[in-house]
Amino acid sequence: MRHHHRESVAFTLVVTLLALVGAGVMVLIIALSGAPSSMLLAAVLAFLPVGPLVGAFLWLDRYEPEPRRLLAAGLLWGAFVATAAALLLQGLGGLFVGFDDAQMLAVVAPVTEEATKGAFLLLLLWWRRAELDGILDGIVYAGMVGIGFAFVENILYLAAAYNGTDGLGPGGVEELTATFVVRCLVSPFAHPLFTAFTGVGVGIAVGSRSRAVRLAAPVLGYLAAVLTHGLWNAAAIGVAGGFIVVYLTLMAPVFLAVVGFAAWLRAAERRMLTRALTDVAQRGLLPASDIGWIVDLRARRAGRRHAEQVGGERAKELMREYQQAAVELGFLHHRYLRGTPPPDYAARGQVFVARLGELRPYISFPGQVVPTR
Repeated sequence: MRHHHRESVAFTLVVTLLALVGAGVMVLIIALSGAPSSMLLAAVLAFLPVGPLVGAFLWLDRYEPEPRRLLAAGLLWGAFVATAAALLLQGLGGLFVGFDDAQMLAVVAPVTEEATKGAFLLLLLWWRRAELDGILDGIVYAGMVGIGFAFVENILYLAAAYNGTDGLGPGGVEELTATFVVRCLVSPFAHPLFTAFTGVGVGIAVGSRSRAVRLAAPVLGYLAAVLTHGLWNAAAIGVAGGFIVVYLTLMAPVFLAVVGFAAWLRAAERRMLTRALTDVAQRGLLPASDIGWIVDLRARRAGRRHAEQVGGERAKELMREYQQAAVELGFLHHRYLRGTPPPDYAARGQVFVARLGELRPYISFPGQVVPTR
């Protein structure tokens, strides 16, 4: 556990430092990109799709919620670190290699942006591997990074459209509206979708016993992210058959396929958690009668409501802690059963088991006798 703590501190320090540097760079770029009034308007419009997108990824993350601080770190990384690093790399490419606009959009931007966004997932894989339990976790973290990136990028695009500095027209409300419709209403999912492929690769790497797969999966995921991103950008500039054609034949089907895949993974998590906790119960570490109150989301809520009714807010919080500890133990035990436990599996498992033992005497599910504390 001490090693896990050191890795957690290192991850936090690196992400925080880079986020602060990136934030300074992006604030400077945004400040120099247009008048304060247009930037404020662009920021408000760019923020509108953020809430629904975050909510959608949190919905996927309900069985074993990831730490909110890590999800927030993903948003900050996408908004500041990935955007600043991508702009720097693209600027260097334009300066030393001399890419034209079409090459920058169709090739350089996808390569650099997916690399800078995907770097957060690699940091998780390196320093916070214990927080990654599989493909769905990879998709959720990738989605958060993509949302943060899209938010800041949309500010720049919307402000440029309004100010007429994007080279597409004189600017004004009409051009701003068109840009808002395309980027914030029609395709707000684009950046989260692209980076989700890297997330899938990282999730596969976490769950694989093969060293070759662990090395290849993130790379293949990144290449898939670059390919879809490049086709999308090429369509936007009329290189790949037109925006509408690519949207209907590629982006929409891929988006629906990824959504369906993520929903299937979410349902599969319940079955996986049931199997893992059943084995935990057979080892005498958890009452088997508690499993149904943990693996079913509606039952979890019912258990918390019951606890609040009979014991108040404190009892509800104890129930929440008990359920969360059981879920964490279940996911950790699943990794043990499939042969890919983290190095600190035993120490972390003992912590969860001890916490369950501390809380269980004061926990009652509906129909059970209410203990006193």
